[in-house]
Amino acid sequence: MPRPIEALIHTDALAHNLARARQAAPDSRLWAVVKANAYGHGIERAYPGMRSADGFALLDLAEAERIRACGWRGPVLLLEGVFEPRDLELCSRLDLWHAVHCNEQIDWLAGHKTERAHTVVLKMNSGMNRLGFVPAAYRSAWARLNAMPQVESIVLATHFSDADGPRGIAHQLAAFEQATHDLPGPRSLANSAAILRHGTVPGVHSDWVRAGILSYGSAPDFPEHDIRHWDLRPAMTLRSQLIATQQLAAGDTVGYGSSFTAREPMRIGIVACGYADGYPRHAGTDTPVLVDGVRSGTVGRVSMDMLAVDLTPVPAAGIGSEVVLWGRAGNGEVLAIDDVARAAGTIGYELMCALAPRVPIRAVEAGA
Repeated sequence: MPRPIEALIHTDALAHNLARARQAAPDSRLWAVVKANAYGHGIERAYPGMRSADGFALLDLAEAERIRACGWRGPVLLLEGVFEPRDLELCSRLDLWHAVHCNEQIDWLAGHKTERAHTVVLKMNSGMNRLGFVPAAYRSAWARLNAMPQVESIVLATHFSDADGPRGIAHQLAAFEQATHDLPGPRSLANSAAILRHGTVPGVHSDWVRAGILSYGSAPDFPEHDIRHWDLRPAMTLRSQLIATQQLAAGDTVGYGSSFTAREPMRIGIVACGYADGYPRHAGTDTPVLVDGVRSGTVGRVSMDMLAVDLTPVPAAGIGSEVVLWGRAGNGEVLAIDDVARAAGTIGYELMCALAPRVPIRAVEAGA
């Protein structure tokens, strides 16, 4: 039989999470963000659960071709725009919307010959200081684009750096509104954290919202709030099985470096999962897991192909018992990926995207 590790993609959870975004921003159109291969879930696997979106936002032309191959005929947005002039040819052919964040992209568009005028998303750097025109230069960029026959429509956009934290969005929102107050065109401001946390602030949800990490069942402002608070469901389960057990005496050590020493007799299980599967090597003892649906924790160092778990809370567990590294157990219990990420000193985004190619992945319907 194959090695007993697999990842499940729950299409019902994806649909539920997008519905939550719509509930939070009922008057906005919704971008489902599927960059990074749908945050590690796989564009083709995620698509059936995300078809209720009004558009798909992603990073590169290959991803855009894949979402079109799924049968999507609505808006598709390149969040970073094009990377060289010839990319605009495929934008025309695939009818892609694309971000414009620098003068070079405007120059490329001015030289582009197309029979189909483009929709562009003009990015403002309102304080994130990654991509976009600073507020003082934004209006002149808009004027250049507005005068071009290659441009049919301009969406005004920015990205919040602190929607998930105490600084908040007021400073960026003020900069955006001051620079765009009399410019026509739809707006797009809210990311996942702004969708859920700042919906009562006028203008934040605007015409388009961008549902990223919330779509996949991770709380955008964890640990202040968890997925239960926001009524989100894990879209990915990483699960394996116990392949061995060991009975330890007090003083016995576990794993490389003997980083764990048993204080008393205890039983541990060995799981077919390691850092070569994408599980974080830096996850230390007591990183949460579910064994037969019961919460327990890891023991000692994670190795390439295996890790150890404490079987004290589940004395009946043995070879073949289900171990959920994150996601939904067979008995319905949930281990949020955010809980695992916090114990490993990272964030849920990284764990999703780090799933290794050797792990089999399959999409499942509700209840699976």
